[in-house]
Amino acid sequence: MGETMMLRVTFCLKRLPGLTRAQFQDYWRNRHAPLVREHAAALGIRKYVQSHSLTLPGAFPLADVRGSSGLDFDGVAQLWWDDMASFTAAGTTEAGRVAGALLLADEKKFIDLPNSPIFLSDDYHVIG
Repeated sequence: MGETMMLRVTFCLKRLPGLTRAQFQDYWRNRHAPLVREHAAALGIRKYVQSHSLTLPGAFPLADVRGSSGLDFDGVAQLWWDDMASFTAAGTTEAGRVAGALLLADEKKFIDLPNSPIFLSDDYHVIG
């Protein structure tokens, strides 16, 4: 059974010092997300998902048994492209370059970029 693999960018986000988690997540959801939606076509983005971290007492047994800190990040952004060619193509157009610059300028307003790892990956579906 053939499966189409998409390219994914995963961005583990930390907020800028001086912002509360609530302020960060509000800006990300209500200001940044509409910008991504507006420029998705110019960038070739097929899917965009925001995962906002939660602060719930006693909610970290999975982290605790692993010795993990649990809440290192304020959220995770995931973006999908059809393939590497469509991912790199965005940088070859004026609209793609402008959109990328606008999104980066906005990210600098709320994301601690040097402390927010980002990486490319392929998805290998195990369940679902």
